[in-house]
Amino acid sequence: MSSENVQTKWGQFISLIIVFFFWGFVGSANDILIPVFKKVFTLSQVQSQLVAWAFYAAYFVGSIIFFIVSLKVDILQKYGYKRTLSAGLILSAVGSFLFIPAATIESFPFFLTALFTVGLGFSIQQIVANPLAIKMGSPETGAHRLTLAGGINSFGTTIGAILLGIALFGMGDNKKTALSLEDIKLPFIILGLAFIAVAVFMNFSKIEDPVKEEEAIIKDKHSKFNILDYPQLYLGMLGIFIYVGTEVTIISNLPALLHTHEFGNILEDAVAPFIALYWGSLMIGRWNGGANVFNTSNLVNTALKFIVPAAAFGVIIGANIFAAHDVSSFYIYPFWILLFIAVSFVGGKNAGKTLMLFGISGLTMMVLGLVWPNPEIAKFFFISGGLFLSIMWPSIFDLAIAGLGKNTGKASSFLIMMILGGGVIPLVQGSICDLDATNPGGIFGITYTHFSYIVPLIGFAYLGFYGFYCPKILKRQGISHIESAGGGH
Repeated sequence: MSSENVQTKWGQFISLIIVFFFWGFVGSANDILIPVFKKVFTLSQVQSQLVAWAFYAAYFVGSIIFFIVSLKVDILQKYGYKRTLSAGLILSAVGSFLFIPAATIESFPFFLTALFTVGLGFSIQQIVANPLAIKMGSPETGAHRLTLAGGINSFGTTIGAILLGIALFGMGDNKKTALSLEDIKLPFIILGLAFIAVAVFMNFSKIEDPVKEEEAIIKDKHSKFNILDYPQLYLGMLGIFIYVGTEVTIISNLPALLHTHEFGNILEDAVAPFIALYWGSLMIGRWNGGANVFNTSNLVNTALKFIVPAAAFGVIIGANIFAAHDVSSFYIYPFWILLFIAVSFVGGKNAGKTLMLFGISGLTMMVLGLVWPNPEIAKFFFISGGLFLSIMWPSIFDLAIAGLGKNTGKASSFLIMMILGGGVIPLVQGSICDLDATNPGGIFGITYTHFSYIVPLIGFAYLGFYGFYCPKILKRQGISHIESAGGGH
């Protein structure tokens, strides 16, 4: 263990990453709820995407509220990190318990209110947990800790869909296709109780509030902060908006794609394995990026680049086998994993180059998914978008805040607000899907639901452009850049 790792407060950090697991777990569970609500409430595809809208809009609203309140009082300094984190967990627990009356009165708007409340709690947790993880040790290892936390987040997204699928539909011979809204109550009661348990644990844990830091006096050419003075920032804000929106829209609309006749009429009870594979793809990418954390020889690091993704893929397969899902079609997926590994070697640790290459790769996957004649293969091109999105978050973030100096904190808050893209972009794709209702002939020989994946295609195009163009902006500003540590939101 290196001296850097010795300084990390591992006992406290391990307690904290439980929260990162919850973010992932609930995020992927939404993808099970979308097709369920669509069927039960007879929703259009764009209406069903209000599930994603409610959840991710809460991040935006919560961040705005926190920012406004913080202008008058420093919440973290006054109430402490762990108390504020516990408050966020309790708020998410309240949202979970709201699923009970929502299911009782069978109200879709009430369900959206419940999800919005859970998301509000998550916004507080997100604001607190990220800087707290960075401060749990030496600054040099802060990005490393976020990488590890991102891996736990991805593990939560991978198994969340599987566990909720088991809770709602059962498994094996006891599996059912008909679903009552009453079945939703128990999983969210358990989730709410878990939030409360973690909140109590956090409040009485030995997690220490970071020592209040004196504000550094940094000379800056801009006396007042103006977003328009920093093209890397406002283009990066758009990048975060598009990144999160692309990540969410691919999977939020996948059940509708799989339900088309073109893709095999796969029903709601059978989509969990594909959702798990998509979120597992982000886990593969982030675990692979985490291999850069360890101070190893080039040979060992190269070996880890193959071993770690293989182990992550094994977790996906194992979890699905445990749930009695047929995953025989998944065994072709290592082809895409090897392609991802190859691109990651070329990108290295350079944020701009990595973002550009992964943007181009994701765009290529979307194009192939649109034109590939065999739907059994085409769906994996779309799912592989998760691989190429997996390590974009830290690259975009690193590029966007480069050269911001004393304004880095303000810039970061604006970037977090752009998580709103996860609620907006799925609505755009869902509205294209709904054209199938009035235009059954489709477009270019495919359904509009299939064609709707032009939305993430455009998203990847912009992300690749930002990775190409932003380093040129920084170079003109005299800023040399920058290694990306890997991780994820």
